[in-house]
Amino acid sequence: MTGRGTARTLLALFYAAAGVFHLATPDDFMKIMPGWVPYPDTVIALTGIAELLGAAGLVQPISGRLRNAAGIGLALYAVGVFPANIHHFVLDMARPDHGWGLVYHVPRMFAQPVLVWLALWTGGVTDWPFRRREPSD
Repeated sequence: MTGRGTARTLLALFYAAAGVFHLATPDDFMKIMPGWVPYPDTVIALTGIAELLGAAGLVQPISGRLRNAAGIGLALYAVGVFPANIHHFVLDMARPDHGWGLVYHVPRMFAQPVLVWLALWTGGVTDWPFRRREPSD
């Protein structure tokens, strides 16, 4: 298996686990859901389903186009949930004990753009930064 294939499998496992958690323990996610999100219970269920479908799309061996679509979908998903991650960070920092603390939240904030790129790379949408550039004249 290639490096991209290994990363694809690991990312799919990550999103599949997250999807299961969203569906199995929605109350944990309700605690960190921003108040402005309409129908939060439905949104949590849909995010779990999106994670499971994205994970399945990444690892299916039949269609490269479906793998591309899954990568794009998971990248958009990672962008879409970023406000909830920020909200969770703010909620925790406002607590006297700081909840999960900076050791959890700071890496999570930096990991979000990496997850966007990783979804696109493992989905075969981009080769950046691994593609060699042709020398210009």
